[in-house]
Amino acid sequence: MSRSVAVVEAVDLDESGWLLDVSTGEPVPDHWLRNYFTERLAPPAWATDIFVYVHGWQTSSSSAHRAAERLLNLAHANLAAAPDRYPALADQGFRPWCVVVRWPSSSPITSSGYRKIRDRAHAMGARNGDGHAAHILGRLLGYLDAERADPGAAPVLANRDGQYLHLVGHSFGCRFLCEAVQWSADPQRADTLGWSTAGRSPSRPFTVDSMLLFQMAARRDAFLSLFPCILPSGRHDGAPLRGPIVATYSRHDRANGFWHLQAERQHGIGHSGIGPAPVPMFTTRLLPLDERYPLNALDHHFVNVDASDVYIRGRRLSPAGAHSDHVRPESAHLLLTLADYSR
Repeated sequence: MSRSVAVVEAVDLDESGWLLDVSTGEPVPDHWLRNYFTERLAPPAWATDIFVYVHGWQTSSSSAHRAAERLLNLAHANLAAAPDRYPALADQGFRPWCVVVRWPSSSPITSSGYRKIRDRAHAMGARNGDGHAAHILGRLLGYLDAERADPGAAPVLANRDGQYLHLVGHSFGCRFLCEAVQWSADPQRADTLGWSTAGRSPSRPFTVDSMLLFQMAARRDAFLSLFPCILPSGRHDGAPLRGPIVATYSRHDRANGFWHLQAERQHGIGHSGIGPAPVPMFTTRLLPLDERYPLNALDHHFVNVDASDVYIRGRRLSPAGAHSDHVRPESAHLLLTLADYSR
């Protein structure tokens, strides 16, 4: 089956991070979550890759949908123009299906507005308070992987239908994804939907093939201070993330530069890259379309990607700079490469 455009679905969260019914705007009861996912978000059999995209600050529902759709359509165009750069995808096919997670991220484009959404994002994702985003996204990710077969009897990291699972975030949306993966790494989580590997050690409900974080709005030490259990280690040896965590940054991102510095006394990841981390960091640059990423540039737990030569544009008169300049062919090139190397 050939598809030249991406298919994008959406889910909505309220200010606490709880799931809303897209037709009624009402909260979905906890006991009905699985039924709701089944009715609204059943992964189609034709899809080769499942993407979950969470938008960032100052993004409307329609803009979030357009950004995900455009990014994946750019990926289609890249693959069609140069299939030799993505040999596994050219051989096996690339038919993406995407779920966009939308949340209330609008505020005045001011320093106080940035702080407001930063605090909201933190509260929505906080696992020890009234925030539910990590719980809901963890359940969603588990559901999307509920049909995964025994990985010993299928391609590594693929379910029995050959579908791969990728997480893509922008700005504060990256925090939600990291919280969700870390939430799911807790061995005490009994309500994460997904497959059971009884008899295996460790047992995990699902596995994520790659995580791509565009201009992440978080402290540079976030993977020590906020998300220390996102990688497999120690008692969290079954953490569901198996592919790399790849984060772009640009010195032209003023939201993660000046404003983040004022709010948290250090630059954000989207301005200067991931800083201290549990394991060594690898840094590369965002490559043009005519250059293929070598495997050894992305085959690491953490990869910083310097996009300062590409992410340079901001909305007219916007003090956020190039914070939202990630919907580019070069970004789609990086996304495609991660999908290609997941095979």
